[in-house]
Amino acid sequence: MINFCKFHGFGNDYIVIEAQELSEIENLNDFAVKVCHRNTGIGGDGIAVLEKLDGRTANYSCRIINPDGSEAGFSGNGTRCAVAYLYYKNLWREKSLRLQTKSGIKIYEFLKQENFTYWFLAKLGKAKTITNYELRITNYVEGLPVITLDVGNPVCVVFVNDFDAMDWRSVGREIETHTHFSDRTNVVFVKVIDKENIEIRIWERGAGETSSSGTCSIAAAVASAFTNKTNREVSVHAEGGATEAVWREDGEMLIIGRADLAFCGKIIEKT
Repeated sequence: MINFCKFHGFGNDYIVIEAQELSEIENLNDFAVKVCHRNTGIGGDGIAVLEKLDGRTANYSCRIINPDGSEAGFSGNGTRCAVAYLYYKNLWREKSLRLQTKSGIKIYEFLKQENFTYWFLAKLGKAKTITNYELRITNYVEGLPVITLDVGNPVCVVFVNDFDAMDWRSVGREIETHTHFSDRTNVVFVKVIDKENIEIRIWERGAGETSSSGTCSIAAAVASAFTNKTNREVSVHAEGGATEAVWREDGEMLIIGRADLAFCGKIIEKT
């Protein structure tokens, strides 16, 4: 049997498992597809696999596997759920934790705990390759203006005035697999409310529509500040809740968010 706990960050849910629990799993990608299925599995926007390291460069590593079996470079909510698991299980008690991810080391600072809700400040590093671009997509005679950037995962940012005026789910699905993005991309649609608040809708690579996303939240904040639509510190309002995002003058990206325990259980592997 495989022990797990399911956490969510504003409804963006991840199944957290320690690596040693998966020693007999032959194909982790197929396993993720199975357990993430909403009808026949546990249900989730991905699995987060934790492994303890020697502490020289990082304390733990975390791999994020999407529900389609692909591996993400990073997930803001997924890694926050994984770090919350460590505190919940009393596997880590210090205020700061260094987490090795596929896109580099991220630093998590524990802020507070309220029952089974854990709040963290995450230091995510610097955004890469911020560019303006025009995509050719279906039903758009002219190119669709977007901002593309890498925040640990590739993200395509689309600014809108009204979510209802655009079939953003269909557009997100098309952009995700657009030929411009060799390894697919996350897509976030951004409506600027004022200099300190933005609202977003999310289409995640390998997961589809989600209620929240840490990487999409910080990408939306960076793109909004980059285009001078907002300040460098904003509240990012997704359907699942609000994430506080900061793009510092030195380029460092910070997000403050929560992870909530949903439940824990055991997976019985069929033979």
